[in-house]
Amino acid sequence: MSAGVVPEIPEPPPLVPGVARALSPLVRRIIAPNAGLMTGAGTNTYLVGIDEIAVIDPGPDDEGHLDAIAGCGGDRIRWILCTHTHPDHAPGAAGLKERTGAEVLAFKSKDGLKVDRRIGDGFRISATEFRLTAHHTPGHASNHLCFLLEEERMLFSGDHIMQGSTVVIRPPDGDMAAYLESLARIRQLRLRSIAPGHGHLIENPNEVIDYYLAHRSERERQIYDALAAVGTAKIDALVKQIYTDVPEELHPVARHSVHAHLLKLAAEGKVRGKTLTGPWSVV
Repeated sequence: MSAGVVPEIPEPPPLVPGVARALSPLVRRIIAPNAGLMTGAGTNTYLVGIDEIAVIDPGPDDEGHLDAIAGCGGDRIRWILCTHTHPDHAPGAAGLKERTGAEVLAFKSKDGLKVDRRIGDGFRISATEFRLTAHHTPGHASNHLCFLLEEERMLFSGDHIMQGSTVVIRPPDGDMAAYLESLARIRQLRLRSIAPGHGHLIENPNEVIDYYLAHRSERERQIYDALAAVGTAKIDALVKQIYTDVPEELHPVARHSVHAHLLKLAAEGKVRGKTLTGPWSVV
């Protein structure tokens, strides 16, 4: 998770790891016990369906968490879907496959994740009760997928959109231009809700996506203006000047998103620079 507080409706009851909670007639959530600065209350694992079940983001390789998922879905679990291969979302796939025999699907094998089938934009699971459609949403990670539950217009957003915070874009795998383009495409899906990788169910999806887009636009303007005011600067100095609304312990994380914004501006010919630690200047 990262800096920037998103305006939200009042939060529902506290997020409790290990307890299956129904979010809709077709969706249940179990939270992994990996709470932290970057994961909030923990990674959300979703079980979609009743007679046939797709598990979205099995989370870390935690025995208790995987037992809870398998105990909830049993032999009805047919598919294990990973939004991306970051360590808080995908490592549990192998252990859950051992418990259930389910097929592992993701954009590709990477970061220790071994997939049974590679999937991409437009891939669809048609189960007895539901249809899940994959949308390739690079930005936070190049291999990131979101999954749309067609019957409920609920988007399982992984780390593309989170509840209560904005998202870290960490180059080189993270790409700010790709992220903004992906957000704009998701905005067109007529969503009713977003089930994020961390946090509560988001029931005002368009408002949150609009905030994300506006927030990134404002951050980019702040970065460019701060750099233009001094001519040349390093990212750490820009972070200290711009991120005054963010706790200092998050500044080391924020510097990656600043880097991503600068790389986007450099590709547009507006600034000059390359690395996280080197100097940047206005063209």
